[in-house]
Parts: sequence; structure tokens; C-alpha cells
Amino acid sequence: MNPNLNQDLNQAFRQAMRQMAGGVSVITASDGQERTGLTATSVVSVSMDPPELLISVNRTSSSWPVLEKAGRFGINVLSRGQQHVAENFSGKGGLRGAQRYADDDWSQTPEGVWLSRRALAVFACDIEKVIEHRQHALIVGKVTHISVLPGDPPLTYWQGQYGSFAPPATP
Repeated sequence: MNPNLNQDLNQAFRQAMRQMAGGVSVITASDGQERTGLTATSVVSVSMDPPELLISVNRTSSSWPVLEKAGRFGINVLSRGQQHVAENFSGKGGLRGAQRYADDDWSQTPEGVWLSRRALAVFACDIEKVIEHRQHALIVGKVTHISVLPGDPPLTYWQGQYGSFAPPATP
């Protein structure tokens, strides 16, 4: 295959994917004293009964070994006012591990899952299944805890920038 064609396809794929607006979540993982996490723009509902969610994690990320060993994780659906949390967990400014939890209000479930008290919704999940595909791990999590704090608009990501969504005003 022509390497330039593959490079062009990869570039076109990146540009096309940037057209998809997504809600921003932070995935948290903790194994004893070590805690970390990552920013994600796609969390997928897999099943309602039992409730299950799917996330995709690059297996070369620093968060993957902790998440894999922990066997559970948190999903924190961020509000517009939590852009700094998304940036912390994306590694912006070189933050790693527990440093990423700075500047937000966190609680821990009895099982050790870290959840933001300011997020629009939080889910604690046990890892049900891991499917390794290329450099990623597709992780199905069985939901064990849910909390919802409605009100604020969600944090969104589009074209490489954070923003927000607000429904149109009703007449």
C-alpha cells in the first residue's frame, strides 16, 4: 500500500472525527494508593438491563495499567464549569496520576472508585469485559452506582475546542 495514501487517509479520518461533537467525561481509576484517569469524549451505553457502559482506552496510556489492575472505574460526565478538570485529565501542563484530581471536589465509593461531586452524572463500574483491538482496550463496565446532579449545561468538545450546549429557549 502506498504510505502517502495511508497518511492521507489518517489525516482525513482525524478531520472527519473532529466534526463529531461529544460530551466530555473523565474516566477515573485507582489501585490502592495509585490513582489516575483520562479525558474521554465517547462513552457508549451497551445495555439497560443490566446497565452497562463502554469506554475505549489506549493501552499505551499511563492510565491503562492502573485501570486494568483496579478492575473498576468511574465515569464523570462534566459540566460546563469543569473544563479545567477535562484539561487536567488530558495531561495538559504535564499533570500525571493523582495530580490530575486537583481543583475539583472528589468522593470515593466504598469500593474505591473516585467520583466528582460537581459532575452532571457519575457512574461507578466494575469491568465486565475487555476486548483488545489494535492499540486500544474496549472496556465494558457493569454499572454499580449512579448519581445525577442536573442543572448545568454539559461540557462539549468539537473541532479541538471545549464548549457547551444549551437547549433553545422555549417561547
